[in-house]
Order: sequence, then structure tokens, then C-alpha cells
Amino acid sequence: MRPLALAIFLAWFVPLAQAAAPATPASGKAPLSDTTFARINELLGVELFTDDKLWDDDAAALADRLRWPLESKTENEMSFRSYPDDAARLFGCRPYSIALYADKTGPTTISIIFANKGDSVAYTPKTTGKPDKEALAARDGQIKDFKKAITEDKKNLIAALTKLFGVPVAERMGQGKQMSEVSTRWDWKDHSFLLTAPRDEYVALRVMPSVTADLGGKSRVSDAELMARSKTRILRRENGDVILKDIPMVNQGPKGYCAPATWERVLRYMGIPADMYVLAMAGHSGAGGGTSLAALAAGARDAVAAGGRKIEGGSMAKIDPAFVAKYVDRGLPIIWGMYSTKEYNALANERMKTRVDMKDPKAWKKEITPARKDPKAPKVDHTTAHACMIIGYNKETGEVAVSDSWGPEFEERWVTGVEATAVSQGVFQIVSY
Repeated sequence: MRPLALAIFLAWFVPLAQAAAPATPASGKAPLSDTTFARINELLGVELFTDDKLWDDDAAALADRLRWPLESKTENEMSFRSYPDDAARLFGCRPYSIALYADKTGPTTISIIFANKGDSVAYTPKTTGKPDKEALAARDGQIKDFKKAITEDKKNLIAALTKLFGVPVAERMGQGKQMSEVSTRWDWKDHSFLLTAPRDEYVALRVMPSVTADLGGKSRVSDAELMARSKTRILRRENGDVILKDIPMVNQGPKGYCAPATWERVLRYMGIPADMYVLAMAGHSGAGGGTSLAALAAGARDAVAAGGRKIEGGSMAKIDPAFVAKYVDRGLPIIWGMYSTKEYNALANERMKTRVDMKDPKAWKKEITPARKDPKAPKVDHTTAHACMIIGYNKETGEVAVSDSWGPEFEERWVTGVEATAVSQGVFQIVSY
């Protein structure tokens, strides 16, 4: 933060902080005798800590204790995510999304999202019919309410955290101009609590090791290391399937964050720190959801470059195994713009029931021949615009593997190239090295 901006921030903030904790030194830390893990748990409202150090806990046991479901498990990392109900409160504020991230050594970050433009507003896809005035009025009310809630949550969380830990410091966190945040930081032992509240976007509280916070949320994986990882991530099955593994799952929840969630998955897979709420801000997502892939790519470009990667993309008239293989064989998932119609999803779900034990590609090819040639493939419905990934192919059967950001059960679904082409928006993006 620039000196003038920091001075303005402190001129506004310090009186509030001192009123909340007048005896606390301005070091960012409260006296350790005054702040115990039990006291943190008490004000937080859940038993997050069992001792003075969170980072050596078993992540799965921690998530189980707090009833945060497993979201993703790869070779090197795990994540757990909960979308609490309306009655849930943390530090007296309503959390909408709670995510725990971990690596092989234990928990690495906890991200709690409070009032925000995604979860706080019902997603309303664009329609071609006459607008529903009552629905529009209700939506306007939700937008007004969430903006007010952001202000209230920010104020209440600052007061609660200052009461626990003393006067904070201001820091900029994140990678790239569009994906960085001005955060308010409190430290307690080896834990940093970082609160950020971009205007009309979200209120986020992240807990991480202080050494991680000191790095400012920046990370870079070398091309050599990433290429070495890629070699182990391409799975070639005996039935002819070629598929990418170890792509983190992100459950976007009920909001229309398919593009930000997909981009988070790809960026983390490529060794770049990412969060779908930050990506929604960078991509100018609408209230409740709805994001242009082009806008998101533009917003993420600086962060991608800072991570040593680059963005490719373009149009594709036809989706077939040969096209998909050009990228999957390099270990690169394809971000795909398509139309997620009811008919398409019913088809994909039903197909997987019979494909799950597919061992003989020649027999399976014969079985799905009508689907590969049938001109009555799912019709386009422009109100169902969606972003997901293509992560695999089978040249023998003419199929491609699709992955949606709706949870583990949607991690891998197979459809024919003809069916995928029928619902395609004709655009794709790649994050490459």
C-alpha cells in the first residue's frame, strides 16, 4: 500500500481498533497471555484449534471434526469445502463458503467467505422471454442487501479480530494486478488472519501460516518442474482412455461461478495460487454469477504471467479426440465454453452408468455408434451457457472426457465428439507453460 493510502487507512481505522482493544500494543499481536486458542474458538464459534498450532493437525481429522466435506484429493493436495446453512455464524457473521486447503504435511490455508456477490444473490440466467418483474425486484433487493452486509461483516470482523489480536497492519496480498487484494492482517503465534473486503465483491477471512503470509500470496513453479509433473499426470488406460489426473476439484456451489471455479482448478493445477471469488472479481462476474471467459482471461493474465505461465485460446469448429489430444498429451486441460442443457446432462449421466466398466473399446464403439452419428444431438439453449473442462479423449471410441466444477461426482463424464460439438460455444482457453 502506498504511504498516503496507508496513512488515510490508519487515520480511519486506528481509533476503532484502539476503542476495541486499548491495552494492545500496535505490533499486530495481542499479549499471548490474553489470547489463548480456547478464547479464539469461543469468539469464532467453532472448535478450530485444539492447541496453539493448527498447521501440524491432520487435515482430514480437522475437516471431519468441523463437518467440512472432502472436495478434492490429488497426489499433492486436498481440499474440503462447506456451504453452511443460514443459521451458521463465525465471529457472529454468516459464512457462505468455508474451504480448508492442505498438502501432504497438513493444513495450509483456511478461507472463509462471508457476504459476497455470488452466494448472497440468487443466480438468474439470461432468458429470451419477457422479464419477470417480481423476480427482478427480488434480485434488486438481494443486491442491495448483500452490499450492506459486506459493510456490516467487515466492521464486525475487524472489531472481533482486533479484540483478540490487537491493532493490525495493512498488506497487499495476491499475484497480478487484477487478482491482488488489500488485506488487514493480524498475527497470533504462527498464524496470520487476513481480512479483505473489496468494494461490492466479498468479505474474506483467510487463516494461513505467518511465513506464507510474509510471501504475499505469491508463488511460481518452474517450467521444468511443471513439465516433470505433467509426465505423471497423463493416465493411459488399457481401454484406450487418455485422461489427465490430479486436477483439483472446486465445487462452485449454487451460484453461477462455473467459469471462476474452472479457472481456479486449472490455475492450481498449473502451480498458480487461485480462488474462485478473487477470479470472479477479476473477471467482472455478475451478481449471482455469469462470467465472460474472455473477460476472465484478461483479468487473470497478469497473475498467470507472474506465475510463469501464458494463456492460449481461440475458436474450434469441431471437438474430437484429435483436437483434444494436442493439449491433453502435453498435460494441459482445456477450458471449454459450452451449453449445459438438461438434455445434455441427462445424456452424459445416463451414458456413464453403462460406461463405468467399459473394458473393450471396440465393443463400446459399436454400442455408441448411433450416438456418434445421430444428427439429433442435444440442441443448443443459449440460457444454459456454461464453462467446464475437457480433460481426456479416446481415439478408438471417438469420445472426449468432460469435467464440471460441481463436486467429485462430476469430475469425469464421457460423451461423443459429435455430442460435445452440438453443445459447444466454439471457444476454448488453455493455460500453458
